[in-house]
Amino acid sequence: MTGTWIDLIVNIIIILLILFGSFVTLSATIGIIRFPDIYTRLHAATKASTLGVASILIAAFLYLYVKEDIVSGKLLLGIIFIMATAPVSAHMIGRAAHNQGIKPVTKNRHDAFEAAKSKING
Repeated sequence: MTGTWIDLIVNIIIILLILFGSFVTLSATIGIIRFPDIYTRLHAATKASTLGVASILIAAFLYLYVKEDIVSGKLLLGIIFIMATAPVSAHMIGRAAHNQGIKPVTKNRHDAFEAAKSKING
């Protein structure tokens, strides 16, 4: 009797993780299409899709671990690599865009990175 309740709770958690991951990934896709400049598109592409893909992979890991009694190292490595590489790559792309002189669409934003570079360079 208790096994069925545990299975039901695990199934609900897996379903919620997949739905949440799908929603966040869909919103990231819409953000990439709708946002005006590279900086906001990077935000949508990395922050939301990292969270979405990670939650879907966590749901797959839970399914395999609970239902099939398999510990998938590939899924764990996928989660770790996505959480580690996507923010770093977005930072590097954003810095490269800034170094190329690409300005954000909003004009009233203070550029702290440019101010720090000008202080260092004199």
